[in-house]
Amino acid sequence: MARGAQRGKNPAAKNGGSRVLRIIAGQWRGRKIQFPDVEGIRPTPDRVRETLFNWLAPHIHGARCLDLFAGSGAVGLEALSRGAREVVMVERESRAVSYLRETGAMLGSEGLQVVHGDALHYLQGSGEPFDIVFIDPPFRLGLLAPCLQALQASHWLAANALIYIEVEKELGELALPEGWSLRKQKVSGQVAYHLVETGGRLA
Repeated sequence: MARGAQRGKNPAAKNGGSRVLRIIAGQWRGRKIQFPDVEGIRPTPDRVRETLFNWLAPHIHGARCLDLFAGSGAVGLEALSRGAREVVMVERESRAVSYLRETGAMLGSEGLQVVHGDALHYLQGSGEPFDIVFIDPPFRLGLLAPCLQALQASHWLAANALIYIEVEKELGELALPEGWSLRKQKVSGQVAYHLVETGGRLA
């Protein structure tokens, strides 16, 4: 995940024409994954991922997850490593899509599906509901609100689905759809991250 403005120190190490992220825990614990050095793709930092998956620990095993704006795939891969049943990653940058598919094959993951396309366009479709949704849109492009509206208006969310939101700190308080509640929130540098519960399956 993670696209947007510069977020301070780069959380992924450079390695020639690629960068490296580390899976923190689970079946691929400590595994280092190289991803393409594509402008705007910045993986969610280790310390933020650790906090996120501490929040999700009671819910991640067996969950069906949607990773919008997948980028490096750091969060989606971490979810699979920790026991998620399936992760659907949506990414529009072709180099990142190729990398994500190659990484899934390298890891031997049967639970990873990579969709090459626009996140909002994907949400106009239909499919099996998700238990957990990760949203980390590019900064300052106004994409969060339409994503939340599309999720609210669709059948994408399972009962009591959880939504992780990572946005620029300057965005301030989240404007959540009616019936959704904020469970957790923290700030790290210029990034604010939140865990939201939808409170039931939405029609």
